[in-house]
Amino acid sequence: MEIPFSQISERLNNRKFTVAGNTHGLSGTGTVFHYQVEEEAISGTYQGGRIRMGQQVGRVTGADTIELLFQCLTTEGEMLAGWSRGTVGVDRAGRTTLSFVWGWLSGATGGGESSYVELVA
Repeated sequence: MEIPFSQISERLNNRKFTVAGNTHGLSGTGTVFHYQVEEEAISGTYQGGRIRMGQQVGRVTGADTIELLFQCLTTEGEMLAGWSRGTVGVDRAGRTTLSFVWGWLSGATGGGESSYVELVA
């Protein structure tokens, strides 16, 4: 099965995102995510709000789907790690959107759903 990496790369590579909705997670107002994409491989960093620093690694899984593992250090000194599966979309203004289902693997329990929107300069 051939996955069109270029479509996701065009929507994610070297782009920044902010939280649109994340009621059960740590990222929130002030948290910025920055992604890099190389073929099917995805990497990213995030910080701001309650996140002192965080990293992500993942892969493209379909025409508009991705999966990620993430880890972070909070401003309170907590170390947390988790997983997420997401969909890459586009809103009416043409900005890239991300919608995830996620869960904690270490440092916390539970999970939730979250959404993000591209920061446009």
